[in-house]
Amino acid sequence: MSNENKSIHEFDFNLICDYFSSLNRQVILSKEVTLKALSFIDNLSEKSVIADIGCGTGGQTLVLAQHTQAKISAIDLFPTFIDKLNQSTVALNLQNRVRGIVGSMDQLQFADNELDLLWSEGAIYNIGFERGINEWRKFIKTGGYLAVSEASWFTETRPTEIEAFWNTAYPEIDTIANKVLQMQKAGYVPVATFILPEYCWIDNFYLPQIATQEAFLKKYAGNKNVEDFIANERNEMQLYYKHKAHYGYVFYIGKKL
Repeated sequence: MSNENKSIHEFDFNLICDYFSSLNRQVILSKEVTLKALSFIDNLSEKSVIADIGCGTGGQTLVLAQHTQAKISAIDLFPTFIDKLNQSTVALNLQNRVRGIVGSMDQLQFADNELDLLWSEGAIYNIGFERGINEWRKFIKTGGYLAVSEASWFTETRPTEIEAFWNTAYPEIDTIANKVLQMQKAGYVPVATFILPEYCWIDNFYLPQIATQEAFLKKYAGNKNVEDFIANERNEMQLYYKHKAHYGYVFYIGKKL
């Protein structure tokens, strides 16, 4: 297996979907983090409209639905994820307010000024933070909110190993100060930023993957692409343990001017 850093986007679309659909969480998050971010959002009611972009199987979508009365459209590119979300909404009797939709975050179908809140946990990197906050702004009402979590540097300098990894995986990673400045330039008033705790990475994201990885290697025994993919995921986990003082996910919440 190659030790060369790879972006997850270099692997087969169906392979990624198969792997992450077997996990309860596709991104680094927790109910507590979702609720903390939601606490900074004012004036949501039964008339409000929320979009959850890159929703995965909808862990955070369901939290938003259970703690607001808003109507929620949840968008993800993977049909398997959306199927699971829609099944969950029925099981929780939320199907009248929550709708899972297969779609791409660079081709959103909302009307201008339609949304009271645009939400995206651990997914905006797919389009890029700066592009996303600028292109999505038109969908948000004046006085409405943007709430996204994004990989960010905690330090101005960091070891070459982790710098090289992120320059390959997501070159748009930047410091918290620079991300806030990008939000201001895009026409948002920064409302809050906070760093996601380590347990979101370790307990909620990396450790649950260990059993899945073993099962995946057995399911696809001898498949070089699968072996490389699992090696890539394991390498990412080890890099986090080694360099977590230098980076992590940060929630950015802004209000549209």
